[in-house]
Amino acid sequence: MTVEEKIRNRRIGVLGMARSGMGAAMQAKDLGGEPFVSDSARAELLVRQTRSLQAASIPFEVGGHSERLLECDYLVVSPGIPLDVPILKQARERGIPIFSEIEFASWICRGEIIAVTGSNGKTTTTTLLGQIFTEAGLDNQVCGNVGLPFSEVIRKIPTGGIAVVEVSTFQLETIADFRPHVALILNLTPDHLDRHGSFEAYKKLKYRVSENQTGEDYLILNADDSTIMGDAPESGATKLYFSAEESTDADAFVKDGDLMTRFKGQEQKIIKVTDILIPGPHNLQNAAAAACAAVVMGVEAATIAKVLRSFAGVEHRLENVKKVAGIAFINDSKATNIDAVCYALRSVDTPLYLIAGGRDKGADFSRIIEFGKGKIRGVVALGEAKEKVFNILGKEFPVQMVGSMEEAVGRCFEMAYPGETVLLSPGCASFDMFKDYEHRGRVFKQAVESLRNGKNKNETISG
Repeated sequence: MTVEEKIRNRRIGVLGMARSGMGAAMQAKDLGGEPFVSDSARAELLVRQTRSLQAASIPFEVGGHSERLLECDYLVVSPGIPLDVPILKQARERGIPIFSEIEFASWICRGEIIAVTGSNGKTTTTTLLGQIFTEAGLDNQVCGNVGLPFSEVIRKIPTGGIAVVEVSTFQLETIADFRPHVALILNLTPDHLDRHGSFEAYKKLKYRVSENQTGEDYLILNADDSTIMGDAPESGATKLYFSAEESTDADAFVKDGDLMTRFKGQEQKIIKVTDILIPGPHNLQNAAAAACAAVVMGVEAATIAKVLRSFAGVEHRLENVKKVAGIAFINDSKATNIDAVCYALRSVDTPLYLIAGGRDKGADFSRIIEFGKGKIRGVVALGEAKEKVFNILGKEFPVQMVGSMEEAVGRCFEMAYPGETVLLSPGCASFDMFKDYEHRGRVFKQAVESLRNGKNKNETISG
């Protein structure tokens, strides 16, 4: 079925007025479809969106999902909407297809799709790949679960261009024909168990990224991840492997202190590991994964190396905010699962005070104890999970519970000494107190900016 047959004159129900839903609705309208947009939020919270829909002559409803959606040929669902809401249950009972926004956008995309998924490192690797392709002069758009939705940028991607798409399990739940030319699975640790129910279900959703690939495509996997290596996904794609270890049989690996790649029988040095700017062992894996994908896409080693020397990471991921009175403040708001917190703890070399908590996703906070011993001097817990953090981490570290990010930052500043670090690495979702992890990170940074420099933890300079 052609793109025109899938969209033109088709009645398309779009659930959710977040950016992905709005992007899908606008694309459907432009391509001759008949979109109808539905959102459960109140009208006063959706003024900007409803004005845009009115200007485009797209019908919509707010305040709930009506049976008008059941008159559509198929539904396009925003990733934030659980698949067990009543209207989607009714749609399935009636045999109405339900697709994710990345599935819908992939029908329209004229360029090659590179899909990046995994429990951690997705945004860093996706952004890094975008910068490598830009440096190589390749037309590309970074999109998906980071930045702009896939559907919002597809018309900007020409034939021969590249869509670098960060992909979540929420988006993979409802794909059908989504087929990336290159798919990366960076790692697998328990996450989103509140939605998916079990790690096994979560893993199977991650593996769906490769289910439509063929022998013309590539699946890039983490050779250092025991879960992936013990139960690799079945795929028709050519499998390549990356590793941060020395002397491996991987296709991107470390040898004598150099990051190397091996592709179609050609081995080449990319860069000395010590020259890679982003810190931490997890970021060496991200760099290896990106190098592997870039080589597959024909990028030269010198171009990859140039970007790895200058790429400083992404906002809200181990972001050095500033030093106040000799105390370093690091924003790792994007650490929404425990594995990410453990990565952060391994990446900080000084004694630290950890700010953790938020909306729990079924996390095992006890794992933090192993990585925090001898390093964590204190924990400040906030959000819905603060009592869980207190009960588990309080067995090993001093823990205080607070009611706001500003209070958390202030408490840490009172406790810390020059040469130590305050680390926001929540291990939880942000939706109990903030719009998203970016909002949480901005509030943290604002709180840090409001601190007054002191000569030491007990003395503040006036003025």
